[in-house]
Amino acid sequence: MNKVSIGREAEQIAADYLEEHGYTILDRNYTFKHMGEIDIVAEIDHTLVFIEVRFRRSRHYGSPEGSLTPRKLRTIRRVAEAWMAHHRRRSGAVRFDMIAVELMGIDTEIRHHRNAF
Repeated sequence: MNKVSIGREAEQIAADYLEEHGYTILDRNYTFKHMGEIDIVAEIDHTLVFIEVRFRRSRHYGSPEGSLTPRKLRTIRRVAEAWMAHHRRRSGAVRFDMIAVELMGIDTEIRHHRNAF
């Protein structure tokens, strides 16, 4: 498997996890004008949640949580603003989460960080 297909697999694992925990998936892989992408847009309890999925196949390069850079955070916020404008969502609660997925052989670990940034 290449990096893109593994990333899509991790995003599917995260989406399944979210749905199992009561989230409604509104959008996936939302891209705005080559600015960047938001992996998952979901809603729970009238809160709009923008979710970044980070994955690792080993700890050789650190944890998934450690791979989220300040530049990526800025991009996610800008793309989230574009998503909200495009979908006319101007009010209501909004938060930014991160889901870490570690694919270690046959074992998969999922960590959901609410209000991560």
